[in-house]
Amino acid sequence: MIEKFKKIFNNKEKRTENLVSFLIILVITLIVINKILKGDNKSKEDYKNQAGVELASETINTNADVDDLELRLEKILSKINGVGKVSVLITYSESSTLVPIYNVSTSTSIVEEKDTSGGTRTTETENNQKDVITDSSSNVITEKMIMPTVEGAIITAQGVSDATVKTNIISAVEAVTGIATHKIQVFEMGDD
Repeated sequence: MIEKFKKIFNNKEKRTENLVSFLIILVITLIVINKILKGDNKSKEDYKNQAGVELASETINTNADVDDLELRLEKILSKINGVGKVSVLITYSESSTLVPIYNVSTSTSIVEEKDTSGGTRTTETENNQKDVITDSSSNVITEKMIMPTVEGAIITAQGVSDATVKTNIISAVEAVTGIATHKIQVFEMGDD
């Protein structure tokens, strides 16, 4: 087999044909590899967009935790002595936010140029790349969740005509939410 290659390369006409064939195959291979790599870049962009959609859906799901606070307050307030049925509405300044973990890559390049008159110019370029990190199921990995700020609360309850019961409800809501007492309004629940 080696002798066949030697014969082919010793023949000048065959050598030229083979060289041209080799160059054509090389160019085609480079074009195919380039297309494959561009396809990977598109899939990375799609993946990043998909991660953004998943992040948004996780933010929506955390709103369920906010609603859960109202339900837990209703349950615990109804157990206070003298309180009957309770309904709670809590208002927030913004929705909850998930802070994803990022893979940050930073590179710096310094270029020094000298001109013919002896002057020197230095140019420094810094490139930052920030990618969201996901787990094996393509779910965004979060660093923390920022809960929304509670702005106020309205409570309707049975038995709040008694001042002590009303004060106990206000104290309980203040302890759980951390909002000022003047932002907690308690009203007697009417008959349904």
